[in-house]
Amino acid sequence: MRLTSPFTIELTQAEREVLERLGDSRTAPFAQVQRASVILALAEGMSNAATARAAGRHVDTVRSWRKRFTAERLAALVDRPRPLGRPRLSAEDKLQVIAAATAQPPTADTVWTHRLLSDHLRRSGLAVSASQVGRILACVDLKPHLVRGWLTRPADPEFFTRAADVCALYRTCPANAVVISVDEKTGITARSRKHPGQPGRPGQRTRREFEYIRHGTVSIIAALNVHTGQVLTERIDRNNADTFIGFLRQLNESIPAGTSIHLVIDNGSSHVAKKTKAWLATRPRFNIHHTPKHASWLNQVELFFFTLTRRLLRRGQFAPRDELAAAIDTFVLAYDEHDAKPYRWTYDGSPLKAA
Repeated sequence: MRLTSPFTIELTQAEREVLERLGDSRTAPFAQVQRASVILALAEGMSNAATARAAGRHVDTVRSWRKRFTAERLAALVDRPRPLGRPRLSAEDKLQVIAAATAQPPTADTVWTHRLLSDHLRRSGLAVSASQVGRILACVDLKPHLVRGWLTRPADPEFFTRAADVCALYRTCPANAVVISVDEKTGITARSRKHPGQPGRPGQRTRREFEYIRHGTVSIIAALNVHTGQVLTERIDRNNADTFIGFLRQLNESIPAGTSIHLVIDNGSSHVAKKTKAWLATRPRFNIHHTPKHASWLNQVELFFFTLTRRLLRRGQFAPRDELAAAIDTFVLAYDEHDAKPYRWTYDGSPLKAA
């Protein structure tokens, strides 16, 4: 006696007509067309595995469609209603998430994460997942794990006065004068890699071993002639008034007599020390122009320091620090001979206005 499976499909004439019409349709939803074709194949006696291979679906999917059709018949061709998922958060709930992310964590943690925020809000009575927290914060571009430093300082009433004075010197050199920008660059690390790097080749960047050995630091003081681009540097051991005055003596001797020296400097301790002011007071050829407080970016020698870092220090390897000092001297000599030229300067020191 032949046993009949409880999921054997036997179609009525009306069902077959509906399935054949649906299987040949070019406008019906693809899911319904495919299910109709699968049911017809199963009704012809094809196995689940063979039907799955022909339809390009998993055998478990075909098996599930067979069982559902035997129970629901033609209604099984239509998708079942999908679950609604998590309840949507109200506007007030989202504001509560944002408020928590902008507040100090109540525990010993100093940085909010999505998981910590989720746990904290659950304890407060708001069920929200870590992924939901992430989506809500992303919508308002709020990243509590990131910190950006800034400086709280009172408004400097002399900012634009000093800035305009310095910028005027950059744009136009006074007659029979030179404009010299001076500053120190301290704590330059002499270091070498523990293992040699690998040179670049097509399709692969230069590789550099990340472990390195420190060999001490070097500090320099530099003077930039703003209108020629020429640079003078000197290694220093201490950054104090005596060192600064010694460098000014060198400038005084190297610049022809009768030429006024307009010195652009920031408000560093060695630049505003009583000893420095007393020395400058006896040398009227020096005209001092201080950059505004917390605006050392107005000092053009900082642009040379960036050039020095980018072209020499960033990738250079220096075993003893004397080798680093010698490399800086060699770089400056070559720079003065081949590359020195004035930096382009467009800011005029006036208040910036919105367009």
